[in-house]
Amino acid sequence: MKFTFRPLRQAVLLALALGFAAPVLAQPRKVDQQDLYRYWILLNTKVQMDAPNSGMNLDKPGCVAVTYTVGSDGVPMDVQVAKVVPKSDLGPMARSAVTNFRYGPALKNHIGEPIATYYIVPFNAPQDPAQRQKLMDACKLPGYTP
Repeated sequence: MKFTFRPLRQAVLLALALGFAAPVLAQPRKVDQQDLYRYWILLNTKVQMDAPNSGMNLDKPGCVAVTYTVGSDGVPMDVQVAKVVPKSDLGPMARSAVTNFRYGPALKNHIGEPIATYYIVPFNAPQDPAQRQKLMDACKLPGYTP
């Protein structure tokens, strides 16, 4: 009698293990914005943004980090404002810009693998490259592999 339940128990344990592992396997690869070109190529030459008429720190130098996943069709999905430096009302504007990005697959990504990444949108950035880089570094996000 013990032996008849063993295959059933193994099947249940296997189903549970697959159920817990499936969400982890379904997570898209997280890639740093500098290396996104290896998977997806930005096709836009211009992007429309919804600009606010008024708000906090709209005229100050700042940046907004926006996370998103490039879907298998090349359209950003799950677009979220992750970081705003300094605190301002520019987050929705940056989000609207990234929502309008369109991508084509790179040669390495012939199957159109979805990729999670982020984009830093600078606002009123200084012309000096060193100061501009310092501003952009404030919005970098950890956890994205190069």
